[in-house]
Amino acid sequence: MRIDRNSVAVVTGAASGIGRALAMRLAQEGAALAIADLNEAGLEETAQAASRLGVKVSTHVVDVSDREQVNAFADDVVREHGKATLLINNAGVALHGNFEEVSLEDFRWLMDINFWGAVYGAKYFLPLLKREPRAHIVNLSSVFGLIAPAGQAAYSASKFAVRGFTESLRHELEGSNVGVSCVHPGGIRTPIAQRARLGGSTSASRREESISRFEKLARTPPETAAAVILRGVERREPRILIGIDAYQIDVLQRLRPASYWKSLARKLKDPGMKSKSSSVKQPTS
Repeated sequence: MRIDRNSVAVVTGAASGIGRALAMRLAQEGAALAIADLNEAGLEETAQAASRLGVKVSTHVVDVSDREQVNAFADDVVREHGKATLLINNAGVALHGNFEEVSLEDFRWLMDINFWGAVYGAKYFLPLLKREPRAHIVNLSSVFGLIAPAGQAAYSASKFAVRGFTESLRHELEGSNVGVSCVHPGGIRTPIAQRARLGGSTSASRREESISRFEKLARTPPETAAAVILRGVERREPRILIGIDAYQIDVLQRLRPASYWKSLARKLKDPGMKSKSSSVKQPTS
């Protein structure tokens, strides 16, 4: 899978964070872009920066939880670019609060974006991707699609669902022209925690604690995440881990599938402490 001037990349959640970094990295490789987000101002900033690199960029204000909007988005991409070779379902949101503190409406809101957004994207863009000699789908899960921390019931449910959907889709498309990758980022320095919704019965103090903890744990720049993802696409890697923390968590949950939380709980509550898993080294290949 090559990313070059013959590529048309579709990226959701492109107004900031990993989505913006992906758009910029793709533009540097010469790919045309169809970028989407609900944040119109942020989306335009991304578009202007990418356009300065000499590539064609179309912007699309899309709510990925709305299947009709995603369907129309795919039609718009055909009109603007004539094709799509790479789909990155990156759009995602977070939620502050334990399961008892968040409402069912909060839970459904998050699932509609994080999970159904990826499903709708794959459903409506797959026919376009299958027309190409080589194409690829990337779905963003999380390390919380490998483990399920306390306080992340909705988010983990959505990211485990993305993982399961992506792996099944990959198996169905094995041997075809369309590759499929599931991405599991560790702590990436993005605005997701600051922009997370406060659960219906969640205290403001819990929100501040969560943001402070996230900022201590999130050490990988989004630009690094984008580079790792696109390298994985070019190699057609089925699973893409980002950050040494992701590799450590992956190993720990394999070794202790039923008891990993005993090892991780204190570390996640106090990011400054050393964990036993810190001895796990990140692979070099």
